[in-house]
Amino acid sequence: MTPRRPLLLALGTWTALGLACAWLPALLPLWQGAGLLLAGLATADLWLLRATPVPALRREVARILPQGLWCDVRLALTNRASRPLRLDLHDLHPDDAATQGLPATLWLPAPGGATLCYRLRAPSRGVRQFAGCDLRLHSRLGLWGRRRRSGPVEQIRVYPSFAEIRHHRLLATSDHLAGLGVRRQRRRGAGAEFHQLREYRRGDTLRQIDWKATSRVRKLIAREYQDERDQRLVFLLDCGRRMRHRDRAGHAHLDEALNAMLLLAYVAMHQGDAVGLLAYGGEARWMPPRRAPDTARRLLQMVFDLQPSLAVADPLAAAQMLLQRQPRRALVVLLTNSRDEDHPELLRAVQVLRRQHLVLVADLRETVLDTALAAPLGSAAEALRFHALHGYLEDRRQHHERLAHLGVRVLDLRPEQLPPALLNAYSSIKRAALL
Repeated sequence: MTPRRPLLLALGTWTALGLACAWLPALLPLWQGAGLLLAGLATADLWLLRATPVPALRREVARILPQGLWCDVRLALTNRASRPLRLDLHDLHPDDAATQGLPATLWLPAPGGATLCYRLRAPSRGVRQFAGCDLRLHSRLGLWGRRRRSGPVEQIRVYPSFAEIRHHRLLATSDHLAGLGVRRQRRRGAGAEFHQLREYRRGDTLRQIDWKATSRVRKLIAREYQDERDQRLVFLLDCGRRMRHRDRAGHAHLDEALNAMLLLAYVAMHQGDAVGLLAYGGEARWMPPRRAPDTARRLLQMVFDLQPSLAVADPLAAAQMLLQRQPRRALVVLLTNSRDEDHPELLRAVQVLRRQHLVLVADLRETVLDTALAAPLGSAAEALRFHALHGYLEDRRQHHERLAHLGVRVLDLRPEQLPPALLNAYSSIKRAALL
């Protein structure tokens, strides 16, 4: 129970009247009467508020929310008192979430109720909790307020932004890849699976002509190929301290890598390939390659609460573990953010993997590096920083060249460039029938 502003103002006025009685004794009876009246009203108002039942509250919110997107939350309150209620409300949402529409003040008729809708945005993935709802009930005369808690304690899951992933997946699977920045490339050779026969078209190679079918129908017939199916794609995901770096919209590099990984996983499953995952550098998680209909759901459930740790990732140990668990040849996509001191371990890990697998390394770099390179030079300190940055990037380029000499495909890019780059690399590998 807490006194509210009207009661404090009334007490202040009554105190001022008492001070005035020192100079005007005739006001003493008025002061005494006002005190008795104020005490009676405050006591009665307090007693009625204590007897007022707490409104019932029901929360309507999706059990799975997308990371970084605004979502609606609906609170339905039912008045169980015999009189209308005025109350202040604040939902005890997850601590790191942003809201629009809270706190709020509501009138609840008697009998009846009211509904409040507000918006919530969860910036990070994982399991989050609503710890109930804080209510402050106003007394009938407005002299007192009583704080109570109502509503259920509920848990929700915050997944990577699957709405954006779904949009990119539709682009990637509906022949609109140009909208995502993915390039179409002509197939090299005939190493892919046969799909069907069709009439010869301008641009087809002589190797595609089926001469037996041509002789039967007396016109040029060409073979049409499709990308090979029933292959395996395994993601080797770095969850170490390097992936904690945040670039745009407060997203860590691990968040960006997960979004790109899920997008490529959807596309690969649409192509008929099996998809697996090995996370290292923090909590180790393993999902063997599978092509079942629920693979996308299982993968999403496995990674939605992955967070970058403070540990130093060991790519060599992860590579050795992957070889033990996945002996059959696969395309291994290694998603990481490497620095100078990480290069020797990463090089040895790739040497181990390439004995059995085709390896693609996606090495993320910080956006601030490109920004610093483009900044004008106005002082000696800025010039020194510019040359130091050039030296760092040159060492990074040489490291990537050493990886490329081992037959590894390397992507050196900013996080926002990762989704189309991964799709381009995957498409290129499929069309070249390298698996």
